[in-house]
Amino acid sequence: MFDCLRRSAVACSPMIACLALLVGPLVAPAGAQDRRQNAPGAFDFYVLSLSWSPSFCAEAEERGGRGSRSQQCSGRPYSFVVHGLWPQYEAGYPEYCEQPSPRLPRNIMTSMLDLMPAPGLIYNEWDKHGTCSGLSAKAYFEAIRKARAAIKIPEEFLDLAQAKTVAPAAVEEAFIKANPKLTTSAIAVTCNRTRLSEVRICLSKDLEFRSCDEVDRQACRRDEVNMPPVRGG
Repeated sequence: MFDCLRRSAVACSPMIACLALLVGPLVAPAGAQDRRQNAPGAFDFYVLSLSWSPSFCAEAEERGGRGSRSQQCSGRPYSFVVHGLWPQYEAGYPEYCEQPSPRLPRNIMTSMLDLMPAPGLIYNEWDKHGTCSGLSAKAYFEAIRKARAAIKIPEEFLDLAQAKTVAPAAVEEAFIKANPKLTTSAIAVTCNRTRLSEVRICLSKDLEFRSCDEVDRQACRRDEVNMPPVRGG
C-alpha cells in the first residue's frame, strides 16, 4: 500500500496504484546520510511496515484516485497488510540500489498478493527496497513472508467492525502484549491528521526484534487517532 507513501514521508502503504499512498520514507535520502551510498546488502536493520488497510482505502476514496478501486479496497476484509520490508541505516535508508532493477517474475508477485494486495505495490517495493537487501527476489519476498509470520496482530484489530478512536500508545501496547519479545523501542505507530496509518516494527537482518531510535522518533504524536472499520467480510 504504499511505497508511494514512503516517497512522501518515511517509507511508502497498510498500496499503489499505489498502496504507496499510506505514508512515506522514514527520513531523507540515504546518499546524504550514510557512506555506504545505496550499496546492496550494506544496511543495518529492517523495518516491517504494516499498513492499516481501511485508512488507506478511506484516503484513496477521498482523493478519488485509482487506489479506491484497487483489489485492496474492493470490499474484502483486509485489516493490517504488509506495506514493505525496508532496509535501513541507523540514520537514513537506502533506496533503488540497482538501476535498472532486476525484473521481478510475475509468479513471485502473484504469490505475495495475500499479504500485499496490490501488484503495483509489490513491484515498487522490489525496485525501491528489495534491491537494497542484497537478496534475490525470491529470497527477499520469502523474508517478507517470514517477518510477517513472526508478528501476531492483536485480536481486537483482526475484524474491527466499527470505527475506533485509539491512542497510538495503546496500539503499541497491544502489539507488545501480543508479541512478548517486542519492546517500545522497536515499534512506532504512524498517522496522518486524523487516522492511524501504519505500525512499523524494527527487525535485525535475522528478523529478530531490535531497537531503532530514528524510526521511533517518527512515531505519531497525536493523543488519539481514528481507525476506520475493516471492510466487507
